[in-house]
Amino acid sequence: MLPEDIYFRTLSAEELWKRYCGFLDLTAEEFLSIQGSLLTEQLQLAAGGILGRKILGERPPRTLEEFQATIPFTTYDDYEPYLSEKREEALAVKPLSWSHSAGRGGKFKWIPHSEAGMDKVARNCIALFVLSSTSRKGQINIRPGLKFLTIVPPAPYTSGTGFGRLRERFTIKSIPTQASVTGLPFREQVARGFEVALRDGFEVAGAIASVLVRMGQQMSGQAASSSKLSAKFLHPKVLFRLLRGLIRSRSQHRPVYPKDLWNPKGIIAAGLDMSIYKDEIEKYWGVQPFDVYASTETMLLAMQSWNKRNLTFLPDAAFLEFLPYSPFQTSAPDHRATLLIDKLEKDRYYEVIITQFHGMPLMRYRLGDVIRVVSRGDEDAGVKLPQFEIVRKIDEAINLAALCSLDERTIWKAIADTGVKYADWTAYKEYDQSETYLRLLIELKEERAAAEMSALLDRSLRKVDTDYGDIDHYLQTNPIRTTLLSEGTFARFTEAKVRAGADLAHIKPKHIEPSREVLEQLFSSGGVKEKQ
Repeated sequence: MLPEDIYFRTLSAEELWKRYCGFLDLTAEEFLSIQGSLLTEQLQLAAGGILGRKILGERPPRTLEEFQATIPFTTYDDYEPYLSEKREEALAVKPLSWSHSAGRGGKFKWIPHSEAGMDKVARNCIALFVLSSTSRKGQINIRPGLKFLTIVPPAPYTSGTGFGRLRERFTIKSIPTQASVTGLPFREQVARGFEVALRDGFEVAGAIASVLVRMGQQMSGQAASSSKLSAKFLHPKVLFRLLRGLIRSRSQHRPVYPKDLWNPKGIIAAGLDMSIYKDEIEKYWGVQPFDVYASTETMLLAMQSWNKRNLTFLPDAAFLEFLPYSPFQTSAPDHRATLLIDKLEKDRYYEVIITQFHGMPLMRYRLGDVIRVVSRGDEDAGVKLPQFEIVRKIDEAINLAALCSLDERTIWKAIADTGVKYADWTAYKEYDQSETYLRLLIELKEERAAAEMSALLDRSLRKVDTDYGDIDHYLQTNPIRTTLLSEGTFARFTEAKVRAGADLAHIKPKHIEPSREVLEQLFSSGGVKEKQ
């Protein structure tokens, strides 16, 4: 029996809830007390390593006040080349595992994680299962042996590393099993997972939001077609599931959706597009998706409560500081200006600064993420901690005429709100003499003119971003220029990357400010259909 399984045998439902979801009952003062104790331990441990002394100095701070006053912010470059070379002799504590980022800009960031930290990750993964599968406080709907459909990249990516530790601490039936997909491309791993799920079912699924929507769309066009059934669909359990799904969908006069084939207890989604696609996910899968906030540096950092509204920070994932944020700030940020969680204000924006726990090296580290505080708490759920949403990456925004700053999520939502069907998009700032524009490259699935798409997006952005509306007031112009890409451009780009042996993280273009090399590859992958 695995360590966390024992608690499900020995604890009551109330005690289980407190163990895994008790962070939702904390006051800000209790939250900070936990943070303070762990930070004190961290400063003592980290000072014993080469990297720790490099950041903390020969006389490391002993209190939070000294820490904030004397230690500057850090970035990944401050820990090089120790981390990229995984030089464990430079660390104060030997890590249990290493994970790497999605490789923004084409370069991975390797991050070490302690055994104590990874055990907390496993425990917080169980919290994901508990909270995603209920709509009531205190209700435990999961047990050891949970069938978990995993549609996320494998280790050493963050998600795969975290769920890998979970499997060592809590019994889950992974769909697909690690052994059955080792060495397969990610796309084939996903397909294998759904083959098994059609036969055996699943209780909770974890995936990127856009992947869940795409699967719903594909299934609605294919699942009911018996002419496409291959031998792998002829298993009696699979045939029964498909037949039942067909009957359900036809009774409602619509195509087959995933919810016709399965009755999931929970859907765990992640990504900036979660807020854009949550309604579609619920439409296809039949349950409200559960959002999480994770990073390579911290693993799980925050999650929603059982009402699945906004995010709440975890007290033991990393020490948290918050730097007031403005997209138009030009001076270097003051490391003495950070706030703790009890000082956050509603509708304000903050950059997240983290310090790892348990002797790991990252301290006062700039994650690059910006959050918006939605409220000081959730009165309906009884949560007393600030509620927030992820807004953007600091270096991934397009500033127009110093009047607005458009990030990936804002543009993505505005495109989705136009109602126009599309395959994918990317955007960058373009200069034309003394004026700046947003150049949108988009592959459409329906016939529209480039100028028409610009007008639709302009109209949509006015509703999504209030600052954007000032552009027309002051400049009296539509700052969007659209380039329509030929059908299949993004698919051919991805296929070329796969053939070239590119890592999973690098097979799609960035949505904001792609490199010149990526743009050239996009144009050569399909060509321009129409340029405004």
